[in-house]
Order: sequence, then C-alpha cells, then structure tokens
Amino acid sequence: MVPALALTVDGMRKAGACAQGGRFIVLFDPNRLIAAIARSGDREAFAALFDHFAPRVKGLLMRGGASAELAEEVAQETLLAVWRKAALFDPAKASASTWIATIARNLRIDIARREMRSRLSQVYEILDEEAPEQPDATLSGAERDARVRAAMTQLSPDQYRVVELAFLEGFSHQDVANRLAIPLGTVKSRLRLALSHLRGRLEDLR
Repeated sequence: MVPALALTVDGMRKAGACAQGGRFIVLFDPNRLIAAIARSGDREAFAALFDHFAPRVKGLLMRGGASAELAEEVAQETLLAVWRKAALFDPAKASASTWIATIARNLRIDIARREMRSRLSQVYEILDEEAPEQPDATLSGAERDARVRAAMTQLSPDQYRVVELAFLEGFSHQDVANRLAIPLGTVKSRLRLALSHLRGRLEDLR
C-alpha cells in the first residue's frame, strides 16, 4: 500500500523548503527526499516524491501510448520501487528524474513482455485446440513462444498484420477491418490462411 501522508512543515523542511519574508518557499529537492527515505523510511518524504513524480510518470507513459489505467498502475509501481530501492540511488550517476524514469521504463517493458508472452500463448492455444494431447512432447512456455514468434515471421505481410492486430493486440475482426480499411471477409480469409500456415509450421509441437 502506498504510504500517503500530507506534507507537513517538517516534511517541507526535508523537501528543501526555506522561509523568506515569513513565507515558506519550497525548493523541491528529490535527492534529499530519496536520501531521507533510504536513511529512515521517511513517509513524508515519500509522500512529497509521490505527489511530484506520479503524475509526471503517468503523463510520460500515456504520451508513449499506454492507456490511462496502465499508466496509473505503472506510475504507482514505479514510486513503490523508489520506496524499496531508495538506498540504491546514486545522484553521482543520474538525476532523480532520470533514475525514476528509468525505473518506469523498465517496468513498462516488463509488462509488455508479459503481455506478449500471454498473447503468443493464446495464438498457440488456438492452433492446438484440435490436436490430441501429447505430454511427452511438452516444451517450455518460452520455447513454445519462440517457435510461434518465428513461425509468424514467415507469414506474408498482410497475414502477419491481421494476426498481429487480432491476436497480439486484441482487436475484434471488425476493428481489424476498420483499421486496415479492408472488408471483414478479407480479414477472416487472411486469418484462416495465416492459421493454416502456422499449423503447418508448428505441426511438430502439436
């Protein structure tokens, strides 16, 4: 759970605030905040970092094409990683912004890889749905996914694109037709040919 605390005067001091003419001027210093988290698990410092960076990370991911829901999830995971890994931050190697952006990028890549593995497995399950069970021929998920991915590269560009949109990106057949500006019947025809081709290429896995 995210430690969510309001930033107090003490927290403002930790963030680098100073008083001028009776008013606090906050000089946001993420290095000091991360150091406070690493040193003592300072929740006020974390709250200040979260409030500053979570919206920025989410915006960065959305500009990169992530959905709002996914961007929100990754932004929260990123800041929680900052909480856990604060002691590893070295300001001599990278700025706090760069370090946090790198964590967000790596988390996004990990999620994309998990999604791709899941979708490749779905392609294989469709190909395998009529095949008899052969326990002795079982391959690891990674090996099977690699074979499916390699087989897909042998499809024609038109067939590859409809498989990519329908299975890897999850669009309905009608949405695929709309995106490619081709008739629905053509989409279905290309999918049938592509799946037939893939079954032939992956016969030894079935």
